[in-house]
Amino acid sequence: MECCRRATPGTPLLFLAFLLLSSRTARSEEDRDGLWDAWGPWSECSRTCGGGASYSLRRCLSSKSCEGRNIRYRTCSNVDCPPESGDFRAQQCSAHNDVKHHGQFYEWLPVSNDPDNPCSLKCQAKGTALVVELAPKVLDGTRCYTESLDMCISGLCQIVGCDHQLGSTVKEDNCGVCNGDGSTCRLVRGQYKSQLSATKCKIPRDGQSVDLLTCYPPLA
Repeated sequence: MECCRRATPGTPLLFLAFLLLSSRTARSEEDRDGLWDAWGPWSECSRTCGGGASYSLRRCLSSKSCEGRNIRYRTCSNVDCPPESGDFRAQQCSAHNDVKHHGQFYEWLPVSNDPDNPCSLKCQAKGTALVVELAPKVLDGTRCYTESLDMCISGLCQIVGCDHQLGSTVKEDNCGVCNGDGSTCRLVRGQYKSQLSATKCKIPRDGQSVDLLTCYPPLA
């Protein structure tokens, strides 16, 4: 990029100052990006199903420090787990069943939906009121709350939309369609009329169709 130009009669000084500032800004952005090595490959997913997290790293090439992050995340394995696999947080609690707590074995059950720290592993000893934090962080990909797609990554609750993208705020509409406008079904109240042909709405989700709502054709 041309840094500056020789002033000619009638050339506004403000324009020359803009050219100089633009050149410096472009060089500073190039210098900043040049301090980082290329992003590395994505890691193995933290889960095989149910939604997990994968990360990629990059190395700072400066002898001082680099501006920006050296790690980035994305979701992965966004397919439903088989019913017999159980809850992911519950699995992490039960992994401590063979470890003595104050000299005694307990069967640990998950404590979910902690409003203060949803990404710590808090478990309750079965048949007691004993609740213990067995780990400061749950495994990456653990849901922050049972009725949410938001997931814990590196001990922090990250927003996840219905499109399974980190940071996305996209939600399902009343028909269960991700980012839908609610036009694929409607709620019918009152007496059922036989001339309305009721069918099950087939909503595709994770590669499968599931019966979600009883739907009726739009009114004429």
